[in-house]
Amino acid sequence: MKILVINSGSSSIKYQLIEMPEREVICSGMVERIGLKNSKIHCDSKKNKIEEVRDISNHEIGLEKISKLILNKEIGVLKDADDIYAVAHRVVHGGSTFSRTTLVDQNVKDIIKELIELAPLHNPANLKGIEVSEKVFPKAKQIAVFDTAFHQTIPEVAFRYAIPNKFFVENKIRVYGFHGTSHKYVSEKAIEYLQKKNTKIVSIHLGNGCSITAVENGKSIDHSLGSSTMNGLIMGTRSGDIDHSVIFYLVDSLGYTLEEVNTILQKESGMLGLTGYSDLREIESAAEQGDRICHLALEMNAYRIKKYIGAYATIMNGLDAIIFTAGIGENSSIIRDLVCKDLEFLGIQLDTEKNLLRSKEIREINTITSTVKVLVIPTNEELEIAKQAYRLLNQ
Repeated sequence: MKILVINSGSSSIKYQLIEMPEREVICSGMVERIGLKNSKIHCDSKKNKIEEVRDISNHEIGLEKISKLILNKEIGVLKDADDIYAVAHRVVHGGSTFSRTTLVDQNVKDIIKELIELAPLHNPANLKGIEVSEKVFPKAKQIAVFDTAFHQTIPEVAFRYAIPNKFFVENKIRVYGFHGTSHKYVSEKAIEYLQKKNTKIVSIHLGNGCSITAVENGKSIDHSLGSSTMNGLIMGTRSGDIDHSVIFYLVDSLGYTLEEVNTILQKESGMLGLTGYSDLREIESAAEQGDRICHLALEMNAYRIKKYIGAYATIMNGLDAIIFTAGIGENSSIIRDLVCKDLEFLGIQLDTEKNLLRSKEIREINTITSTVKVLVIPTNEELEIAKQAYRLLNQ
């Protein structure tokens, strides 16, 4: 059974064509820097490896390019679109409606659309991925795998906000949590690696979007993102935690509209707002060349992560491991170093030399004397999505 996995992020699309249940990756690739100059598209298979630089202004163009590569007679891996049995989509926000993997119909699409206001950077891209796939692969079953599902185990003491009860009861305003597919995948890998029955883990997903999760005995019990994907850690273009009175100040005193403030906090803040760059590689390069603002932004980014590590170690009453994952978490030795610095009190000691090494496999980068494991675990959301889709189709 060939399953095409589409993982549309806020500025990228990752994809894998996977033969299930063998878990054989037929081809994989990524469209990155969507909406920015010099966007890139990659496609890797056993026969071909392609990389193109071109302007890709939106997700629809990116998805259409992916489908053309897969079906291209000279370089593609499929002869016919009908060879794909199912297309499985990562969908960021499932609200309180979806707690498990679901076959897509018009009702599901309508609800995903209704939830756009809670995930305006992601759900539109996720929905567009479904709509384009329905056209390109008309005979394939479309399946939605929701980021929010893994966080359904967060207890009420953690998912409730201290606002009037009617907003929870009537409007379902609460912490939902995101990047669940990634946190689930890497935390299960960590538990297997630790070979412990009871585990207390902090999973740190760092990409253009960032989040951190307290995972106790394999279950999410707290998470940095909330009802939407805006709060918590400092992200590529999102502010993360901010005093809500700043919003009222921007509107009441500085004359911004609510729509403008939303754009500022979602698309113009975070590392972009601090430095002028949203790509961490550019920020690190500028910092190394002496740019004080870029260096400060890196310090701020790490400082916010450290605060959450301390908080989650407290609520779990201990810590066995921290995990770095996703594009930045897996590749930025600078961020890992800044995060782990001065955390000896928690039992975290980073091995500087191990931190500089690279691998596609799970690796331990703590010192021998560190009582807490520091793990770099490459996430594979696409495989996890394919597993969940295959499980649904074979119930």
